[in-house]
Amino acid sequence: MASKSYDMIVIGAGPGGYVSAIRGAQLGLKVAIVEREHLGGICLNWGCIPTKALLRSAEVFHLMERAKDFGLSAEKFGYDLDAVVKRSRGVAKQLASGVGHLLKKNKVDVVMGTAKLAGKGKVSVKTDKGTEELTAKNIVLATGARARNLPGLEADGKRVWSYKHALNPPHEPKKLLVIGSGAIGIEFASFFNTLGAETTVVEVMDRVLPVEDEEISKFAKKQFEKQGMTIREKATVTKLDRKADKVIATLDKGGKTETLEVDTVISAVGIVGNVEDLGLEEAGVKVDRTHVVTDEYCRTGVDGLYAIGDIAGAPWLAHKASHEGVMVAELIAGKHAHPVKPGSIAGCTYCQPQVASVGMTEAKAKEAGYDIKVGRFPFIGNGKAIALGESEGLVKTVFDAKTGELLGAHMVGAEVTELIQGYVVGRQLETTEEDLMNTVFPHPTLSEMMHESVLDAYGRAIHF
Repeated sequence: MASKSYDMIVIGAGPGGYVSAIRGAQLGLKVAIVEREHLGGICLNWGCIPTKALLRSAEVFHLMERAKDFGLSAEKFGYDLDAVVKRSRGVAKQLASGVGHLLKKNKVDVVMGTAKLAGKGKVSVKTDKGTEELTAKNIVLATGARARNLPGLEADGKRVWSYKHALNPPHEPKKLLVIGSGAIGIEFASFFNTLGAETTVVEVMDRVLPVEDEEISKFAKKQFEKQGMTIREKATVTKLDRKADKVIATLDKGGKTETLEVDTVISAVGIVGNVEDLGLEEAGVKVDRTHVVTDEYCRTGVDGLYAIGDIAGAPWLAHKASHEGVMVAELIAGKHAHPVKPGSIAGCTYCQPQVASVGMTEAKAKEAGYDIKVGRFPFIGNGKAIALGESEGLVKTVFDAKTGELLGAHMVGAEVTELIQGYVVGRQLETTEEDLMNTVFPHPTLSEMMHESVLDAYGRAIHF
C-alpha cells in the first residue's frame, strides 16, 4: 500500500485541528487533516455554536416576556422548541460547511476516517474504503474530549441526557435536574428554565460556577434563584431510578438523603480526553487522567508529536485550542512562536446573566501572596445598562498593589462575554492600573463600567 507523504498531519478537525492545519498550509507546509465525524468538531457541531443559538432564542423569548418594561405590547407569543432546535442545527451546519470550504481553499487534504499512530511519522486511517497510510515528520493530536459519564448517572438519550441529547431534545423537559454547574450545566439550566421548565441544579462544590470568583458566583446564584431555579450546593446525586416517563433522583447533602422526581436529567459533570485507540502507549506518549502531558509548546516529548486543545488539558476552551494550533503550526514551519499563557485566556459562560473572567480570582491572588487592590462597579450605576433594562450585574478587577499589574477581571451581567476582551488585551499588553485609568472609554457604553471598576480599586470611582 502506497503511503501519502506530508509535512504535517493533524488528527481531529475541531477548532484546534482545523485552525492548525490552515495555519500550516498558509506557511507553505503540505498538510493533511483526519476527521472521523464532523469538520468543526464538537465546538461547531455539538458545543459552543449551537448552544449559543439556543440561548439566543431563550434570550429573545425572555425579552418578549418583558415587553411591557420597554413600553411595548406583545400578545399570544410563545415558542416552538422544534423550530428553536432547527435554527440551532442550521447555524451549526452553516459553520461546519464553512470549515470544509476553508480547508479546501487552503489546499489542506481532508481524510474522513479514524486515525491511529502507526510508528514514527506514520498515521494509519480507517476510511469507508479501507485503510490509508499517511506519513509526516510532524503529527498534531487534536482529538478533543467528550462528556464524562459517572457510574449510575450515564446518559441514555431517553430521560437522562448528555449535552448532545440536550441540543436535540427528544422531548421538552417540564421538571429538569441538571447535575453539575460548570459552563455546560448552567447554560442548559438557563435555557430550559427560561422556557418554563422547573429546574434544579445540583453542584458538588460549595458554589455554582465553582471556577469563577466567589463574589461573581454568589451574584449569579441570586439571579438564577430570582428566575425560579433551585440551586443545591455541596450536594451529590447518588442514584437515578429510571422509569418510562420519569426519573427519581437520590440526592445526598452532608449525609442527608432525599429524593427528587423529574422528567429529565442532564448530566454535565465534566469531560474526558479522547485518548483511546490512538496508539499513544505504543508511541511512548505520557497520558495523565485521560489527557496527554505536554510542555508549554504542546510537545509531547515524542519527537515530532504534538497535542493541542482539550486532549492536552485545561482550560477546555475552543479559543485556547485554536491558539495552540497556530503556535504548533508556526513551530513546525520554523517560526518563532509564543506559548499560550493560561492566565490570559478568558472563560465565558452564556447563561442569563452572562459570566466572564480572565486571570486570577481574588482568592487565588491572595493565595499566591499578592498584596491586592480590588475594584467593583455595579451595572445599576451605568447609564447604558439602565437604558437596556439590564441593571443587574457587576464588574470586578483585581490588581497587584505594588506594581499596578491587572491580575484578574471578573464580570456578571448583560454582554460581559464581549466586554471581557478589553481586559484580555490589557493583560496581553501587560497593562497597569494607570494605563487603564488614562484610557478614554466611549459614553454611553457598558464598557465604562470596566473603567469605573479600575478607578474604584484605587478609591477614585466617579459614578458610585
